[in-house]
Amino acid sequence: MTELQLGNKNVGDGHPAFIIAEIGINHQGDVSIAKNLIQKAKECGADAVKLQKRSISRILTKSGLEMAYDNRNSFGKTYGEHKIALELSEADYHELNTYCKKMDIIFCASGWDEESIDFLDEMGIPFFKMASADLTNFPLLVHTAKKNKPMILSTGMADMKMVQAAYSQVNQINNQIAILQCTSTYPSAFSEVHLNVLQTFMKEFPDTVIGYSGHEQGIAIPPAAVALGAKIIERHFTLDRTMKGGDHAASLEPQGFAKMVRDIRHIEEAMGSTEKKIQESEAPVFRKLAKSIVSAVDINSGDSITADMLTTKGPGTGISPMRLNDLIGKISKIDIPADQVIMEEDIQW
Repeated sequence: MTELQLGNKNVGDGHPAFIIAEIGINHQGDVSIAKNLIQKAKECGADAVKLQKRSISRILTKSGLEMAYDNRNSFGKTYGEHKIALELSEADYHELNTYCKKMDIIFCASGWDEESIDFLDEMGIPFFKMASADLTNFPLLVHTAKKNKPMILSTGMADMKMVQAAYSQVNQINNQIAILQCTSTYPSAFSEVHLNVLQTFMKEFPDTVIGYSGHEQGIAIPPAAVALGAKIIERHFTLDRTMKGGDHAASLEPQGFAKMVRDIRHIEEAMGSTEKKIQESEAPVFRKLAKSIVSAVDINSGDSITADMLTTKGPGTGISPMRLNDLIGKISKIDIPADQVIMEEDIQW
């Protein structure tokens, strides 16, 4: 389908781009920071905020949990401690869901395991966002698809065959699908963004909503994606790009996010119609700047018009130079002094 219902928003052809502020784990494991981010996202014009829900012990092996992770962005000595420190409790999720309803912004999260998907489903989130890391996790995709809610698939770290396979797995159960072009580097180089893949996706999945999830720096790319037809935009969102944590550097601060939303809405308005026509607002400009057929010499009443009698000058209030050849051989009905705009009523047609 080329249209999805995401919460109270219709998304797809004929509708504004659906803009997701990806909070992710930029809340630092602090519900008060999460609330501040939600408020700022609403003020910036986002349609939804998204977090990341994990059951840490279910997504990492024992060795993965115990892997040393002592760096400037770490919240623990091991990777497991780091990830656990950034998790919000289920009570926190309920509190934030309630807060989003109060703020009139859609709350969603990407569930990274079946337990998290079940929790989010029971909490009543309106759609699921599947992380790029799980595009090839068919058991999780199938489990989520059976919830019969819209699913947004990010496609970082994937080639076309992987995207096609993931789509097929979901589509045979649930056809409420959106696919986002994504590059999973933080931040992404502009040369790795490949916005042209949007066109590839639109051809390959013509009945599917296509969008863009970005990790690049700056705000130029999402509006360009919208101009190319993206109907969902997701960008990481932070209060401060210098905060501790791995995602902040690839995120937008409120001022930048608000400008991105502004530019997207301007682009949508500017896309306009496929019909090329003169705008009403151009009429006075046309009269001032366009050219008319003008007499190069005195023309007497009854004269047959020849090419050497004519030139073109402004203003554009008379006969268009496009019709100059039509005027040759016609008879003047009046005396026309040199350097005068020739009008329709001056000529015997």
